[in-house]
Amino acid sequence: MRILLLSQWYAPEPVARPHLLAEALVERGHEVASICAFPSYPQGRIYPGYRQRLWDVERAGGVKVIRLPIYPDHSRSRVLRTLNYASFAASTALLGPVLSGPADVAWVHNPPPSLGLAAAWLTALRGIPMIYEVQDIWPETAAASGMLNNRLVLSGIDRLTSAIYDRSAAITVISPGLKRELVRKGVSPDKVHLIPNWADDRIYRPMEPDPRLAEEHGLSGKFVVLFAGNMGAAQGLSCVLAAADLLRDLADIRIVFVGEGVDAPRLRREAADRALPNVVFIGQQPHERMPYFFAMADVLLAHLRRDPCFEMTIPSKIPAYMAAGRPVLVGAGGDPADLVRDSGAGLACEPGDPLALAAAIRQLHGMAPEARRAMGETGRRFFLTWFTRDSLITRYEEVFARGAMTASATGQRHASGEVDASRKQVSVREGTVARGPCACDSPPRTAEGVIS
Repeated sequence: MRILLLSQWYAPEPVARPHLLAEALVERGHEVASICAFPSYPQGRIYPGYRQRLWDVERAGGVKVIRLPIYPDHSRSRVLRTLNYASFAASTALLGPVLSGPADVAWVHNPPPSLGLAAAWLTALRGIPMIYEVQDIWPETAAASGMLNNRLVLSGIDRLTSAIYDRSAAITVISPGLKRELVRKGVSPDKVHLIPNWADDRIYRPMEPDPRLAEEHGLSGKFVVLFAGNMGAAQGLSCVLAAADLLRDLADIRIVFVGEGVDAPRLRREAADRALPNVVFIGQQPHERMPYFFAMADVLLAHLRRDPCFEMTIPSKIPAYMAAGRPVLVGAGGDPADLVRDSGAGLACEPGDPLALAAAIRQLHGMAPEARRAMGETGRRFFLTWFTRDSLITRYEEVFARGAMTASATGQRHASGEVDASRKQVSVREGTVARGPCACDSPPRTAEGVIS
């Protein structure tokens, strides 16, 4: 297949899903082009080595990467963040149809509705089906994070997203809760396919701790609870600092933050104001380095603000944590809590509750090392069963192939000419995709039941 990927974020930005998917599809013999922005996330500044221009085309991992202009910003300013999203959507709508080249199907990654609208325009012009990925429900997520609160604007975004769902040939989601919510909003269940976040098992795996790394960051001999990734409003990390305050009596505990984000400067100031001796900030690290930090940890932490929106999403860090074979502690409700509990990978506690979080850390601290090791190994086995790269790439292939065949059957044609007969039977590595239920329609199960 010829597959077009549209994502505001792409490597070297720390949003792994688009480039991992693109490169894996190339490895399987597909022709892939990716439309993305010049990299600026999460710092809100164009990366060194890149210079904005009208467009730029490069080859990376066999993928044709088309970079388009963006207004770089990752601040708390609603106006500037809106300009950030809208500028890339405008670039995509104006330049994407010209630069994208022929394609059988397009996949749109976790977009703000502005990019979804641009993608709908591009795919309509090119006569190709659009597969729309939902990792966050809009406008509810924008309201929950505090980014938007104007009812008229929120209502307009809601109508826009409904139109985009209708325009999509298929929708991929990362959690059962997101599928339930889309169905509640009127989307046909047959149109929504569950493909959870994965971690690259070539990178994320159990490793022996590096004593030099621990010494470098003052963590030798400490019980390390490590949070990795974006530090934004959605993560609610002031709760973690408040829990650290409650754990002062356990002198060997260290709460370690590895990453950056819009909230990182404020969290550093808050930790300094509280004079917390047990909190360490390390800063953003390359993906390839993260397994070494995970190996240094006794517990890997995920936390989300208390809001129904965040009960429907499973952060990509959780499969990466499970892949590392370390116990997972999640401060969240809904799908992320159910995943960690039901898989046996760790513990879950109420989000936004410092007392509950501190109690869970004390519980893990008090466990025998063998018990924590068994918890991590259980999570690792679950990861290998459900969240590996190869199995989930196959699910994407199935959805893409069905979308391309459906478009062909209903008479859609590429702008470059009719789809040739050989492309009407699209094959994946395991053989020709059959018409019928897609494998990704069935969510993984544990001994406790469906992850939901």
